[in-house]
Amino acid sequence: MLDDRTLGFADFAGNKQYITISNLAGNDRAYLFLLDFANRQRIKVWGRARVVENDPALMEKLIDPAYRARPERAVLFTIEAWDINCSQHITERYTQGKIAVATAGLRERIAALEAENARLRASQGTGQETGPAP
Repeated sequence: MLDDRTLGFADFAGNKQYITISNLAGNDRAYLFLLDFANRQRIKVWGRARVVENDPALMEKLIDPAYRARPERAVLFTIEAWDINCSQHITERYTQGKIAVATAGLRERIAALEAENARLRASQGTGQETGPAP
């Protein structure tokens, strides 16, 4: 957010199709659909967008120095209207990090049970100290 009505983002070097630039050259109307899959929320934003070239001060505000891609230009989006949209058909999705945290206890329990299973097999002399049961 650059101000109360303006969103900005860096446009990074990529596949050289320049779809955004070409579309905005003929029509500055733009729409954003912002999705939060984990919380099943969606916001629609209507407005006008424009491309800004060769503005180092603006780019400094928009880029993440840790992101290694090369920014080529900025896109500024002026918000004219927005609305919260129905969440009925948004499927919950989570990052790998959140899934790892949520399943850590399960993975630890599985490892403990596998170790216990291996110890029990060894104590019974089955010769199958590792791996699943046949």
